[in-house]
Amino acid sequence: MQHTHMPITLTFLGGAGTVTGSKSLIEVGGKRILIDCGLFQGLKELRLKNREDFPIDPKSIDAIVLTHAHLDHCGYIPLLVKKGFKGPIHCTEPTADLTEIILKDSAKIQEEDAERANRHNYSKHEKAEPLYTIKDVLASLPLFRTHQVHQWVILNEFIKFEFLNSGHILGGAFVNMLVNDKKIVFSGDIGRAHPMLLFPPKKIEEADYIILESTYGDREHVVEDVKQELLDIIHETYDNGGILLVPSFAVERTQEIIYLMYQLAEEGKLPKMPIYLDSPMGINATNTYNKYHEWQAISSYEINHMYDDVLLVEDMEQSKIIVADKQPKIVLAGSGMIEGGRMLHYLNNHLDNPNNTLLFIGYQGEGTRGRAIMEGAQEIKFFGEYRKVRCNIRSIASLSAHGDRNEMIQWLTNFTEKPKTIFLNHGEAHQSDALRVKIEHELHWNVVIPKMGDVFEL
Repeated sequence: MQHTHMPITLTFLGGAGTVTGSKSLIEVGGKRILIDCGLFQGLKELRLKNREDFPIDPKSIDAIVLTHAHLDHCGYIPLLVKKGFKGPIHCTEPTADLTEIILKDSAKIQEEDAERANRHNYSKHEKAEPLYTIKDVLASLPLFRTHQVHQWVILNEFIKFEFLNSGHILGGAFVNMLVNDKKIVFSGDIGRAHPMLLFPPKKIEEADYIILESTYGDREHVVEDVKQELLDIIHETYDNGGILLVPSFAVERTQEIIYLMYQLAEEGKLPKMPIYLDSPMGINATNTYNKYHEWQAISSYEINHMYDDVLLVEDMEQSKIIVADKQPKIVLAGSGMIEGGRMLHYLNNHLDNPNNTLLFIGYQGEGTRGRAIMEGAQEIKFFGEYRKVRCNIRSIASLSAHGDRNEMIQWLTNFTEKPKTIFLNHGEAHQSDALRVKIEHELHWNVVIPKMGDVFEL
């Protein structure tokens, strides 16, 4: 039964004016549904928001609808549960598997960072405390409920939704939600028009309101031969007798880089140097990719063989040996923005060697070590000390898993009628504004860029 006279409110609790901390709240008839529950990352002023009181009582939230497993969309879940949330968390099956991996890794890194800061006394607080622990993550896992794409899920008498493939990462989906008689689409993160491993984003034709990400709203991805570009960087590093260090996002980007190297090896173009995946989370994510062949556009043969020449490093003692070794090699290790993980240990040993190369293969958020290095920082701080940046810095920008502004426009043109409003979130201010201008100019739609905490009646 529909109650069309009931007011529907949309509140932006995160991901507004920033690419992190995604949280959108729908309220109708006394029910509260949170779409995504992400962690703030990057700038200190954003990270501090993770430690603030949640804007509403977590116990009052009826359910979470999760678009995908990236930390900026799922990373706050254990904290919300710790603060009293007890409702179901709805997502696709791969998203549930990947979220467990990512949350456990996040908690482990927080616990280790806090322990290290306390041991070496470089915390500015009396005692460094993790935001949440492995125990908190385990408490949240029983709340997950999985669904197939195109399966309508009835949340209550006012709200139902379906997940549709977003082409961003394995299991990633946007949310097509029906709230009374209003059709509301939450994009989550929308992938490229032609993803490397996955199927392209699903086309959809109707919506009254669209909440759209704008991560790359200010640019078009350069059309490059990514495989050739990677090969050139590998040969450059090999000819220097150096080490190629790749800070790698465990989900999607790791698998894409390995797939490209697999293709190069099949073509006989790779130089003879060992390839290490030194990331327990990356290995676990890879195993998840192997579990869901049906989500991927490449052949099962390729999925089964693309990791044959990659040495998987899970044991910390083995990792220490590889870190200390100065022989030419390729190392993929977390984290993608150098905010934690084993890559810090490699940089600790190899960042100051001009024969080595540090290769960025994904978006570097404001306030992250990766962004600082990309923008020319001569030194960066980790483990309580500053380290000189003397190695070669390279990037492959077109490897992004986010659609650029033209791909966003292309996706929007599938809507047969213009929505009442399109809200742009999940972007830094200049990115969202550039996409606003593009949409207004080409589609003549009503565009709003919400600020954190803004409330709209739909």
